[in-house]
Parts: sequence; structure tokens; C-alpha cells
Amino acid sequence: MLHTLAVANYRSINSLVLPLGRLNLITGANGSGKSNLYRALRLLAETAQGGVVNALAREGGLESTFWAGPETLSRRMRKGEVEVQGGPRKDVVRLRLGFAGEDFGYAIALGLPPPPLVSAFGLDPEIKRECIWAGPVYRPASLLVDRNGPMVRLREGRSWAVKAQHLPTFDSLFAQIGNDPQCPEVFRLRERIRGWRFYDHFRSDAEAPARLPQLGTRTPVLHHDGRDLAAALQTIREIGDAEALDAAIADAFPGARLDIDFQSGGRFAVQLLQHGLLRPLSGTELSDGTLRYLLLVAALLTPRPPSLMVLNEPETSLHPDLLPALGRLIVRASEHTQVWVVSHAARLIATLEEHPQCNAIHLEKELGQTRIRGQGMFDEPAWHWPD
Repeated sequence: MLHTLAVANYRSINSLVLPLGRLNLITGANGSGKSNLYRALRLLAETAQGGVVNALAREGGLESTFWAGPETLSRRMRKGEVEVQGGPRKDVVRLRLGFAGEDFGYAIALGLPPPPLVSAFGLDPEIKRECIWAGPVYRPASLLVDRNGPMVRLREGRSWAVKAQHLPTFDSLFAQIGNDPQCPEVFRLRERIRGWRFYDHFRSDAEAPARLPQLGTRTPVLHHDGRDLAAALQTIREIGDAEALDAAIADAFPGARLDIDFQSGGRFAVQLLQHGLLRPLSGTELSDGTLRYLLLVAALLTPRPPSLMVLNEPETSLHPDLLPALGRLIVRASEHTQVWVVSHAARLIATLEEHPQCNAIHLEKELGQTRIRGQGMFDEPAWHWPD
């Protein structure tokens, strides 16, 4: 489980260190930085997939993602006694992302290449530093893997061994030495990050694959766009928690029953028999909200829970009356996996906050900078960026 997430110099986030629990709820007004925090977590996940540079390019390039405010906000600026203004920078400009759990921590720093540009790809971000350390807080003595520019060092007892000297600046160490048997901590951390699941692009339009019969195979993990919904629900029924599945349907739609229609050619289709109807409704007849709820049920009741599951605004298209049932489903899922929910739906927030282990993080803006409401200097979790 992750205990700390740290982001610096990314869009509206100048510097933010968040404490994390098993059930994490990120809320705040529109424009407070919820989406930026979510995107920062996705960027961290891209490091293990080898796509962090491409992901930044899709956001408009590294320079456009940097914090646009001054390097520091003085006390007089915060009080409004003087205008917000910048000055000569004291530090190099870096986008920094990191996290820590009980066993390992990881941090990455990205920057622009120094002039003169010698390549047509001279505006591609460069990975300046990557570190993996043992334990929840970085200390020089706990450092296990240290990547500085193109060179990677591994700790061997009290000394260091150079593992690579010419690493491409656009590739993470996960891509380059993740399969090396001499680097088990790199492999272990890479596979853990690759196991994170993000659900924010469920399709529910008229042509959505989840509405139509699809070839079915055992599906313990729902695809991120929900295309294999019927197979995922049937997999839960056969090798997962069938009682929890039925309870989730009954909680949202009293008297309803979920069925999977097995058609010729091995195709599966979703059917929902609702109280008072003489025939079940097929996937093409379901409302967007009903279909989306079924997709969330399939994601949250997975028979193969990940170490981290992230739901970005799961309330989209759902009727407010469904949100308490969704909240109870999320709470149940947090017993088996760490859950991160970004939401601004009042009824869903209220349901989640009733749970005693809910870690509610309320974001707000101060002079354009995202911060956690009520978090003082001494409330932040312990965190140190590698030098």
C-alpha cells in the first residue's frame, strides 16, 4: 500500500505531499486541482510502461506542464500585502513525482535538455534523476538504485556498482533494467506499478462494446473501457464473490436480477431483469447510468484485486439515488485493494466519509496553487526529494 504521494512543479501543483490510506477520497471545487493530481498519478504509472515522455507530449510538452507561478510565495504575497511576482530562479526547473510505501519508495525528476539543441527531438523531456530506496522515507543510506542522467548505480553492501552508463534520457530505468536479475527491486516495483488500474474512460454510448454481445473468455480484470463487461461479470459469478455481485445489483436496483445471455458462437451479453417487467432488458436498452453502474460493479468486484485502483469521477451519468450504493461498493472494495476516488458528487462523498478509514483530502486553490485544506507545515507526511 502507498503511504505517501509527492508532486512538485506540475501545473497548479507547486509542491504537494499527500498522506494516503486504504480508501482515499479527493474532493474540492472545480478548478482546485483534482484533475491535475489525478494526471500526476497517471504520469507516475506511465514510468513503468515506458510512456512518460509520450504522455507529457500529449499534454503539450514538458514546459507547458510546469508550475506557472513564482518559485516561492512569500508571506506578504499570501496576505495580499504585495503583488504576486517572480524573480531570478534559484533552482533548476524540474517536474518531480514520487511515492513511498512501507517497503520501497520511488522518485523521478524530469527536465528540458540543456542548450544547444543537437537533435530534432531537442524539446523532448529528459529523465534527470530516478531513485529507488528502501523504507517509507528517502535517506541517502537507504538508497538502493540511483539513476543520475545516463548512469545507473546499484548498491552492493556499503559500496556502489555501475550498472549502466549510457541510458537513453527518454527511457525510464524500468524499461532498461527492469528485467535484469541483478535488479530485483526494479522488477518488483515495475510490476507493482504496472498493476495499478485506472478507470475513467468507460464507454456508454449507443455503440459501446459493453452494450453488444462479445466473445467471452475468463476475464478477472475488466478492460479500462469496459468492452468485456459480460465476461467479467460471469467471471465474478464463477470464481469471484457471486453473493457480493447479487447484493450490489439489489442494493442499486431493488428486485432486479442480473443475467448473462450465452449466445451461439461463444458470445456473451448482459441482461437485467427489473421488478415489474416481463422480459429482461438487453445491453442496448439499458440507460447510460445503469450500464455505467454495472461497469463499476465489474471493476470493483474483480477476483484479482490490484495494489491500487483509481476511479476518476465515477459518478458520471449516474442518478444521485445510485451514489450511496456505489459508495458502499467502493468501501467494500477497499478491504482488498487500495482505492483512490476523485469526486465532487455530494451523496457519494457523504457515503464514503461515513467510513471510519476514509482518508478525505479536500483540495483548494491559494493564489493559483493547489493545496490541501487545513494542512499545515507540520501536518505533511515525512518526505525528502533526492538531491
